[in-house]
Amino acid sequence: MSHRTGKGSVTAARIIAVVADVMAFIIGLWILMYLLDANRSNDLVQFVQDSARWLAGWSYDLFTFDEAWARVVAGYGLAAVVYLAVGHAVAGRVGRS
Repeated sequence: MSHRTGKGSVTAARIIAVVADVMAFIIGLWILMYLLDANRSNDLVQFVQDSARWLAGWSYDLFTFDEAWARVVAGYGLAAVVYLAVGHAVAGRVGRS
């Protein structure tokens, strides 16, 4: 039976935290691009939008504000906050084991 060393747990925790950070960054970048009215025909903008929509698929149309910008900020922002909170909580737990 193999046991994790403290070093392995710390490495796993870092990976989990970095993945959560990258997910939240992509979502945050899409929110920024949306608010700044980025050119949606640009390949980078399309990639970021598609990635953010996939990551926030469960929350991007959750709210029904009248203003589109508020729906984007609230829906995508919720996903980013959840990924950060859950990812770092899991990373903290893994890092302590």
